[in-house]
Amino acid sequence: MARLWVGLAGAGFFVALLVLHSRFCGSPVLRKFAFQVSWTTEEILYRLDVGWPNRPEYFTGTTFCVAIDSLSGLVYVAQRGDNIPKVLVFTEDGYFLRSWNYTVDTPHGIFAASTLHEQSVWITDVGSGSYGHTIKKYNSFGDLVQVLGTPGKKGTGLTPLQFDNPAELYVADTGDIYIVDGDGGLNNRLIKLSQDFMILWLHGERGTGPAKFNIPHSVTVDSAGRVWIADRGNKRIQVFDKDTGEWLGAWTNCFTEEGPSSVRFTPDGKYVIVAQLNLGRVLLVAAPPVGSIGNCSVINTIQLADQVLPHLLDVSGKTGAIYVAEIGAKQVQKYVPVEGYFPSFTHS
Repeated sequence: MARLWVGLAGAGFFVALLVLHSRFCGSPVLRKFAFQVSWTTEEILYRLDVGWPNRPEYFTGTTFCVAIDSLSGLVYVAQRGDNIPKVLVFTEDGYFLRSWNYTVDTPHGIFAASTLHEQSVWITDVGSGSYGHTIKKYNSFGDLVQVLGTPGKKGTGLTPLQFDNPAELYVADTGDIYIVDGDGGLNNRLIKLSQDFMILWLHGERGTGPAKFNIPHSVTVDSAGRVWIADRGNKRIQVFDKDTGEWLGAWTNCFTEEGPSSVRFTPDGKYVIVAQLNLGRVLLVAAPPVGSIGNCSVINTIQLADQVLPHLLDVSGKTGAIYVAEIGAKQVQKYVPVEGYFPSFTHS
């Protein structure tokens, strides 16, 4: 019996040392271990896939964003840094495929918009060089297909269209494009473009009222035709009708400590996934029914280690796995649903 108590005490001391070392030294390996040691009574709905990717040494810069092409099973990661590949391509199983760097200056947001006939990747570029302040479309091998904006020149113009630090975009199956333009630049606006790049509607004023923004940082569209904006500086999520641009409501009650930096939906549309950068956490929030926005209701929280800084995230349309781009830890990590909680997802 004495040996048992000695063993338990030793194990507890070892875990405490690991947690303290993770907090103060920032070891990526220990961060992964510390995440799985939970001191809360909240049920764990997602678990960290510690084996993804197989070769994390390919993360050589600051990982700002990640996009999942569920149709092709590909994961695109965009990172910043000097003399490094800016875009990395992995499989959802974690195998590294390739990298490319052509015409990418300073990536901020990324979106994969593939069909049966075309694999495409869109990147928002906030750089000050000749490719900056643009939104660019590439094929999966990095060949430049389309440029939106005025390369190398920031601005507020609509004819021709100009951007200043465009944060992120969402491309619908119809080809319509939703853009949040203004990661701390001249613009604080939400723009909807048609598939031939004509402006359909926009909201474009800095402020705190409805349909006004302070650093609109992330955008997604749900299956009910609602556009969700992470209005980071105003500590809220705003919601609009995708067809008319009508303001439908806002969530503020979940973000009193810090505004949202990223917003996505689970494949079944039942939950909103939200990242909070400085708090180092990812929220699982109940999605409201059609015809109502209501208040934000947090179902579960993934708490990350200190200084990890989850910037932008994406969700696999097949498995429901959450991929988080962490600018503090300089890596992308994958969180997979725990078996049994999300029976509508196909687990990998």
